Amino acid sequence: MNRPTNPELIEDVQSSADKRHLDIDQVGIRAIKHPVIVKDKKGGVQHTVANFNMYVHLPHNFKGTHMSRFVEILNENEDAISVESFENILKQMLVRLESESCDVEMTFPYFVNKEAPVSKVQSLLDYEVSFIGKVVNGVYTNTTKVVIPVTSLCPCSKNISDYGAHNQRSHVTVTIETNKFVWIEDIIDIVEKQASCELYGLLKRPDEKYVTEKAYDNPKFVEDMVRDIAKDLKAHKKINNFIVESENFESIHNHSAYALIKGKNS
Repeated sequence: MNRPTNPELIEDVQSSADKRHLDIDQVGIRAIKHPVIVKDKKGGVQHTVANFNMYVHLPHNFKGTHMSRFVEILNENEDAISVESFENILKQMLVRLESESCDVEMTFPYFVNKEAPVSKVQSLLDYEVSFIGKVVNGVYTNTTKVVIPVTSLCPCSKNISDYGAHNQRSHVTVTIETNKFVWIEDIIDIVEKQASCELYGLLKRPDEKYVTEKAYDNPKFVEDMVRDIAKDLKAHKKINNFIVESENFESIHNHSAYALIKGKNS
C-alpha cells in the first residue's frame, strides 16, 4: 500500500503523545560539522570547522523531538557561525523545538602563531577550544574550555637520577565562566607559563637544546601544575568559576597521571 506523500497528510509521529511520563533532559544531535569564524587577539579572524552537539529538553508528553530542525538552524546561518551569533542559535532552538531549555557545544581547532625561543622561526600550534552554551529558565550562560598541550618533567625522577629525568607531553584543560570577555590566547598564556616548558610547532637544534634544558630546570608534578595554574586563575578578575585539569601521559608508565581543581572567585 502506498503511503501519502503530501506533507500535510503525513503523520507527525514525533509530536504524538507519550504515556510513560518521563521527561528527557537532553535529546538532539551530536558530531555535526559546520564552518565557524573566530576572532583572534591580534585583530584577525580564523575560518575553521567546528563539531557541534545540540540538545533540548523534551517534556514527558512528547514522544520525540524534531531532529531535522537542529540541522535547519545551523544551515540557516549561511555565513559561518561566529561567537557573537552563538547565543542566537540557542534562542532559535528554544522557539523552533518548543523547549524550555537547550544546550550547544561547539568544538574547533584554534591556531596560534608561535616564535621559537632561540631561532625565532615561526610556526602554528593548534589548540582544542570549546564554547558551551546553555539556556535554562530563560537565562543564558556560557563556558569556554581550552585544551593546552605542554611539557612536564618529573621532579622525583630528576632528584634520584645521576643524569636525565623522565618528561612527557601533558594536556592541561581549563574550563572557565567569565563576567567579561577573555581571549583564548590569555588562557593559553596562563597555562604555558606554569608548565615545565611550552610546546612549539617547529624547532631548530638551538631551540631543542633550550626547551630541553628549560624543562629540566623547571620540574613539576601534575599536582604542581594544577595548583600553580589555579592560583593564577583565582587572581583573574574576569573569571568567575574555573576548572583546571592536567593529564600527564607518563613516558615510563602505561598510564597517565591526573589532577583537577575546581575554583570560584568571589
